[in-house]
Amino acid sequence: MAQVFSVVNQKGGVGKTTTAVNLGAYLASLGKFVLLVDLDPQANATSNLGFDHRQLTQGVYEAIAGSVRMREVILETRVPGYKLVPATTALAGANVELVGTERREWRLYDALLEVRGEYDYILIDCPPSLGLLTVNGLVAGDTVLIPVQAEYFALEGLGQLLETVGLVKQHLRPELEVMGAVLTMYDKRNALSDAVMRDLYQFFPNHIFRTTIPRNVRLAEAPSHGRTILEYDPASTGAKAYERLAREIAGLPA
Repeated sequence: MAQVFSVVNQKGGVGKTTTAVNLGAYLASLGKFVLLVDLDPQANATSNLGFDHRQLTQGVYEAIAGSVRMREVILETRVPGYKLVPATTALAGANVELVGTERREWRLYDALLEVRGEYDYILIDCPPSLGLLTVNGLVAGDTVLIPVQAEYFALEGLGQLLETVGLVKQHLRPELEVMGAVLTMYDKRNALSDAVMRDLYQFFPNHIFRTTIPRNVRLAEAPSHGRTILEYDPASTGAKAYERLAREIAGLPA
């Protein structure tokens, strides 16, 4: 069975989707079978992998609504071993439309059951909010990975996020664990980055990833070309960082 990571932070612009997309690509490059689930109505992960969500007729919403099977909406990416469950425009109304459904917090968990045995890792790119879609993403996960931007106010709201994770663990998914935080947009020349790193230990005394993701122009450019950084510029510092993160998660030497 796949290990399922919920990649989540309710603050936007922290490198959440960049982390989900590129971590998945590098896990696949290590020979793992990886599925990325785009649970964010903005569909940035879908676009980052080269698909136009406006042209897609079915995706994760249709799978969790039960109108199609999860296997029917999975798309192949250009990276061998890496597949995508895309977001479509229909996902925008999911927080409202799923409220009255049976097992509403478990819709994604249930939909993924038929394919969990086919992958080593499933990454869920959750929305930048704490609504019903994010709760679905957390319930479907085994562990929570939280990208945190190395900027002022980066830790704002982190306590609320951890409280939400705690409530999901207490009432819905006792097995859910917080894997920890990965620091993104890190600049070693900036004293603020080090200060944010120190403050993170208050929230995650047991696990902050050794790998930090630098602020990198090539990393920022890749999504506009519909490419992962593995495809766009594998020699860049951003690419090397995500390769190290993938190896760290897979338990392999850097």
